[in-house]
Amino acid sequence: MFDLIIRNGRLVTAAEVLPAGLDLGIKGEKIAYIGLPVPGTGDVPIIDAEGAYVTPGGIDSHVHIDQGNHPTSDKWEHASKSAIAGGTTTVLAFSQQKRSETTLYTSLDQYHAKASGNSYCDYGFHLILANPTEHVLTKELPAFVEQEGITSVKLYMTYDHLKLSDGELLDVMMVTRGLGMTTMIHAENHDMVSMVVKRLEANGRGDPFHHSIARPQLVENEATYRIISLAELTDTPILIVHMSAETAVKHVRESQARLLPVHAETCPHYLFLRSDSLAKPDFGGAKYVCSPPLRHQQSDLDAMWQAITNGTFTTFSSDHCPDKHDHPRGKKKGLDAKGKSNFKSIPNGLPGVETRLPLLFNEAGHDPDHRLTLPRFVQLTSTNPAKLYGLADRKGSLSPGLDADIVIWYPSGHKLSDASEELTITNSMLHHSCDYTPFEGFTVSNWPRKVLLRGQLVWDQEQGGIQGHQDYGQFLKRGRSSIVTGRTGLVPQGMAQGETNLWRGP
Repeated sequence: MFDLIIRNGRLVTAAEVLPAGLDLGIKGEKIAYIGLPVPGTGDVPIIDAEGAYVTPGGIDSHVHIDQGNHPTSDKWEHASKSAIAGGTTTVLAFSQQKRSETTLYTSLDQYHAKASGNSYCDYGFHLILANPTEHVLTKELPAFVEQEGITSVKLYMTYDHLKLSDGELLDVMMVTRGLGMTTMIHAENHDMVSMVVKRLEANGRGDPFHHSIARPQLVENEATYRIISLAELTDTPILIVHMSAETAVKHVRESQARLLPVHAETCPHYLFLRSDSLAKPDFGGAKYVCSPPLRHQQSDLDAMWQAITNGTFTTFSSDHCPDKHDHPRGKKKGLDAKGKSNFKSIPNGLPGVETRLPLLFNEAGHDPDHRLTLPRFVQLTSTNPAKLYGLADRKGSLSPGLDADIVIWYPSGHKLSDASEELTITNSMLHHSCDYTPFEGFTVSNWPRKVLLRGQLVWDQEQGGIQGHQDYGQFLKRGRSSIVTGRTGLVPQGMAQGETNLWRGP
């Protein structure tokens, strides 16, 4: 009946932890059966999960891999290998249009060439729009949805080479709403940042710590409120990425209470790291430069944890964007010939695709000491991203008919190291090409023991680690996105019923 059976596991879905003792049968690349143990299995291979939790393969819906503006970042081989080793079986990365390009196909063709045949995990692309011409909006985006299966775009409200005006944001959202695309937003007020940076420079404050001063929470708060208003006007579902500021998250929560389709994402570094890391000596703080920046207080981190727990955040992604630290084109680009620091020149971003799941899983469980439940863990890391990005028909859940993307963790009480039930994260154990991890020295109580991608064992912690091959990962043509939070068709605040019909259209 089956090619493989996983037995004695405790299967976790986005809704519940299923009773112990069920079999999960795999046929071909799909989950074919979940139920009572199958008798008479003959020569069918069996993986004994030994009472451990079994979760869907992780979907990391926000990773930057081999983008041209990050010359020391991971190539596809290393990033995808790192993903698999951390329990992530699908990544969604970015094809970035340049401001000078009048088409999206140039960057997409180049990005396909980089990824094809070089990925250990399955993958898809988002489109970064830097020059949304009429041709791009009316001709190319519909073709991407129908022919390429690319159903998400990312828009920026900051960075000179990427930011769009409010008018451009509105034009794009009026198109993406009709195409059923997920519209991702990097929400920071560019002019506020520019003003503070200019004055910091005038005062000679260029060390890495002042990166966090240059992008205060007000920057994120204002942009978040503004993009929610633009989205409400156009009736467009949006996802605000890598959120870090408490008031900005409150704007999201309030909009969700009004049933607006506003989704939100946060990342590990906004749950576990503070801005004091940016003050590490010997230019070590450059390792922690990212935007939005790390926040100052433990209360800032606690606010993100509250939004994780109460359902405000829809997804939990790594925003994996690694640049080597000890490299003149990496983080040390922020040092001039005399060793003087300029945080403006430090590439933004942190590595994290491999550590994302273990860090959050460490906080998941049933008792009050855990910050979130195991089903909530699955929602954030797999099921919700699958729904939001048009993959729910094949990814994101332990359900018959879906791809057999599976993570088997260690059972409680198992020694992860020679002498301990905890594992200490070190950069030397990770599979990315970056020369550091921001989570060096963190301890976790579990790590993926085995990982299956479409029914094939691709990671075995006890048998040498990586078992898969560099060309096994497939490009995923995705369907239209599903709304996870809220609904469309609402009357914007202060407007009369039918008022938007005069200009918005269907």
